[in-house]
Amino acid sequence: MINTEILRQPVHSKSQEDILREYQADAEKGLTPEEAASRLDIVGRNAISHEKKKSLWLTFMSQFNNALVYLLLVAAGLSFFFQEWLDGFAILVVILINAIIGFYMEYQAERSMEALKKLSILPSKVIRNGATTEINAEELVPGDLIFLEAGDMVPADGRIFRPSQLQMDEAALTGESLPVEKNEGQLDEATTLAERTNMLYKGTFIAKGNTRCIVTSTGMLTELGKIASLVQSAEQAATPLEKKLEGFSKKLIKITVALVVIIFFAGLLNGQKFLEMLETSIALAVAAIPEGLPIVATLALAQGMLRMAKHNVIVKKLSAVETLGGTNVICTDKTGTLTQNKIEVNLIVTPSGKYDVGNSKKADTDEPSFQQIVWASILCNTASLGEVGKETGDPLEIGLLKFSQQQGSNIESLRKDNPLVKEEPFSSDTKIMATMHRTKDGLRVYAKGASEELINRCNRIADPSGEHEFNADLKATWLSESEKLAASGLRVIAVGSKTSSADEKNLSADLVFLGLMGMIDPPREEVFAAVQECKSAGIKVIMITGDHPSTAQNIARKLGIMEDDKQAVMNGKDMSDYEHVTEDEKDRWISTPVFARVSPKQKLDLVTVLQDRKKIVGMTGDGVNDAPALKKSDIGIAMGLRGTQVAQEVADMVLKDDSFSSIVLAIRQGRIIFDNIRKFVIFLLSCNMSELFVIAVASVLNLHFQLFPLQILYINIITDVLPALALGVTAGSASIMKQPPRNTEEPIIDKKRWIAMIYYSVIITITTLAAVFISHHTVHKTEGWNPELCNNILFFTLIISQLFHVFNMSSSGSSNFFKNEVFTNRYVWYATVASFVLLFLSYQVIIVRKALDIYPMSYEDWLIAIGMSFTSLVLIQISKTFKMISQ
Repeated sequence: MINTEILRQPVHSKSQEDILREYQADAEKGLTPEEAASRLDIVGRNAISHEKKKSLWLTFMSQFNNALVYLLLVAAGLSFFFQEWLDGFAILVVILINAIIGFYMEYQAERSMEALKKLSILPSKVIRNGATTEINAEELVPGDLIFLEAGDMVPADGRIFRPSQLQMDEAALTGESLPVEKNEGQLDEATTLAERTNMLYKGTFIAKGNTRCIVTSTGMLTELGKIASLVQSAEQAATPLEKKLEGFSKKLIKITVALVVIIFFAGLLNGQKFLEMLETSIALAVAAIPEGLPIVATLALAQGMLRMAKHNVIVKKLSAVETLGGTNVICTDKTGTLTQNKIEVNLIVTPSGKYDVGNSKKADTDEPSFQQIVWASILCNTASLGEVGKETGDPLEIGLLKFSQQQGSNIESLRKDNPLVKEEPFSSDTKIMATMHRTKDGLRVYAKGASEELINRCNRIADPSGEHEFNADLKATWLSESEKLAASGLRVIAVGSKTSSADEKNLSADLVFLGLMGMIDPPREEVFAAVQECKSAGIKVIMITGDHPSTAQNIARKLGIMEDDKQAVMNGKDMSDYEHVTEDEKDRWISTPVFARVSPKQKLDLVTVLQDRKKIVGMTGDGVNDAPALKKSDIGIAMGLRGTQVAQEVADMVLKDDSFSSIVLAIRQGRIIFDNIRKFVIFLLSCNMSELFVIAVASVLNLHFQLFPLQILYINIITDVLPALALGVTAGSASIMKQPPRNTEEPIIDKKRWIAMIYYSVIITITTLAAVFISHHTVHKTEGWNPELCNNILFFTLIISQLFHVFNMSSSGSSNFFKNEVFTNRYVWYATVASFVLLFLSYQVIIVRKALDIYPMSYEDWLIAIGMSFTSLVLIQISKTFKMISQ
């Protein structure tokens, strides 16, 4: 049983032996699963505790902390003062119903955001019982042995064991911007946090190299946890969309207040009672101002993000959804994103010949160079093969291990007999990985990497007769062979080896060339269609890869990224630094569809050039060096399967399946979400404006009929909630990916949509008022007006018109009314039916009917109300069909 007191003691000043003894840890095999489970019960999960969430009761009570609610309370108080008891209680009921609706929407939004947080789980490679497995980092316990490599986020505080060229990015903890070198020495107890070079701390990143680490502190006992316990997390900033909605609401409030004041004084001038006009004005202000817009928008965003998560896209920031809709350039990696990332060794080329090893074939040869390539595939490799489907490591290295197994090698035995002494990890700068091993014949180095890089580091070549000078002519021949293999669609790497000594500093220099390995990674079947969809949506697709230009070109042609034979691949070596790039070069960069052998710095430069030309750029990345380009881009897209944790941390979204088609799906969903938000904003405001117009016309013209305060509030409940929420989950128009990308600076409601909203409101106002006049002059034909009947026709026609109006919210490009995205949305139908049920109850339930001043109506009056409501729908649809208006 571990002594929990040691978890609070400094460990940087203890020896490695003391660490292993006190933590009852094993630097080779790690803990047993049973011991880990026992410790988890004692110390708890490795998680940072955040500020307590607001209770449900406080969430509910906050719905009453609203200026509009205060206005309604004033109206209720005045009703009670003037002994209008029914009106007073009815207003209180309306306040309660509004609070319940607001609480439900805020609760749902909160639940959706919590569900999104749970999707972002940090994995950690832990060694237990000698086997490397990947677990949720929250399940780590003190004493666990973990393995970390470049790009990984450190999941807990720990002491370093067996580091290899280890450098850390500790800016998140110490503020140090430059990478810090780490080792496994013992330090003085007075050493400050920033100088503890034998420790790793939760929340920092591995910038270079790899290491094992014994976990010493988890959760709130880590240095990051201590900081979190002192400072509660700051309130999340509003997204750009929420800011737009808030600004929009403020403008609307000013317009509404102005109209309400006009209506109030017009009523008084026409002899209406002061209390009645005051209540009407307050009710109208409450109904017309969409105070719930931000929360409804957040709910729509969060629900949309959850839908994306079901399609393997984790969007980490609400603001990213808005940007997705405006993306017009996607810069995508090739391996695993455009291809299947199922790398299989297909061909081995040595100085003695070519060996077809595709489809799991075993080569019939005992050539030394071939055997050395097999050994290099195992030893110069950090991946591991567990159970089927549970392999850990880079897909290319996993493919190499499977190839060596097929050739009859025992991976574990070979690694045990040839232990690792030293390592030069692969980097995007050198494009080579090299390892030194202690063999029965002495120290030996194995290296693999990009063919042009590794060939240039070889000075000898091995064939059956021995080793010979690897001169310039031979190098040119092998580089030409590599070009041919790449042009045929193979991914090519070169392999080298050499005998070495313990004091060897540059492992990848002066190698003996062994041969080439050609691997296949076929394109994903769904990507071609996704690329074509991007083109129809006005989105340019750019392939950026570290692979050979010929390999990149072969894949790009198959996927339709390169269609013009005149288009050329741009090689990274031909790209100038951003500081020196000319306008002509920028033009060439923007027109080039494929970039090969590109460095992370050049990725960043390309994003900068594209943004200089006002492009909205989505950039994919997986490595630690991709982080700057991901952060610089408008939408940073990290890979979930092969992406490093540092890339996933800075990205705006993560692809769980690494597939390009998921990016396109995310853009489509981003467009749909914004379009849906725009739909319910237009719906709410056009409905609210129609109420304003109806009451304003009746007041200014001193008509014999008017809507009552409670009726206005009831209309608001019936038409504003359910239909608006249903519009928020519309599937999207079939033409949404045939439209050009949206300008992200464009307001939610632009000029043409303002015109459309006003037009909708005017049509509804005219048909609603017309229903009253038609009933009076055709059905009843009386000289005097019946105010109660006129009020009822006005009330029901306005409600039914607004419920029908939801079907006007289809996109302008929808040609078939019965097949558009709104008409086929089953939630719109559920909402409409439910709203009609509530309307029916208002007519049948006596107490509600009395509160709303509703009287029996003849079937002729009902036909007029429904008929004129339907007329407003038809008139608006005709206007949209003939392009008189558009939204």
